[in-house]
Amino acid sequence: MRIALFQAQTGIDPAANASALTQAVEAAAAGGAIMLFTPEMSGLLDRDRARAERHLRDEETDPVLSALRRAAAEHGIWIHVGSLALRGGSDGRLVNRGFLIDGEGAIRARYDKIHLFDVDLPTGESWRESAAYAGGKRAVVAETPLGPVGLSICYDLRFPDLYRALSNAGATLLSIPAAFTVPTGEAHWHVLLRARAIEAGAFVVAAAQTGCHEDGRETYGHSLVVDPWGEVLLDMGLEPGLGFADLDPARIEEVRRRLPAIRHRRSIGEPEVMR
Repeated sequence: MRIALFQAQTGIDPAANASALTQAVEAAAAGGAIMLFTPEMSGLLDRDRARAERHLRDEETDPVLSALRRAAAEHGIWIHVGSLALRGGSDGRLVNRGFLIDGEGAIRARYDKIHLFDVDLPTGESWRESAAYAGGKRAVVAETPLGPVGLSICYDLRFPDLYRALSNAGATLLSIPAAFTVPTGEAHWHVLLRARAIEAGAFVVAAAQTGCHEDGRETYGHSLVVDPWGEVLLDMGLEPGLGFADLDPARIEEVRRRLPAIRHRRSIGEPEVMR
């Protein structure tokens, strides 16, 4: 099963971003991919909120989502749109929403990022995602030609309980699109993605943003595909572009037989604290 990942350097113009994405869809289909995976914030990456405000739409009118649905139907390929910034949060905030689009252009699943990135980094970078975005409330697993896919976004990576829930629900592939900062990426990106794959006995596909963006931020890149044993099948480094990986579904059962950790999981209550 061949997949494609688009490692993007998303900018502040949704029309330009949509053009790059649809070109990636065409190239992925031509390369024999069943599904294309794109990063978090595929349609717009702009930390100037006043400037970004002019481009924000709801799901029904977002031009990037519409363009990707048309491209999926034209080329007969599934797409996991890592996420888009959209209006439509229940409290007036935005949502950071991923979409699973089938080969006819229909939306098969939606996922709103649950864990929001509110941190102060030693480099002086400060991020308050919750100031603009409402967090999601539910985990999502969707049936695809690749098998059951568990959806997540970026900072979710740091919360293993989410991936336990996804694999308990049958997910054999975990999609983790991201726009990781360089300091956190250098420290934790590879080790966390490999850990999630090993814990779940599942493939991990992580399409990422990379490089210096128009809004001044810098992202880590290194879009990865990891197999259920934790072996890195693809590392795209720092350059934007398209990458391919071939997944062997038999590898999942092989690894889960070899190390049946999922079957050994137990529900654990609150620990007894000895004082």
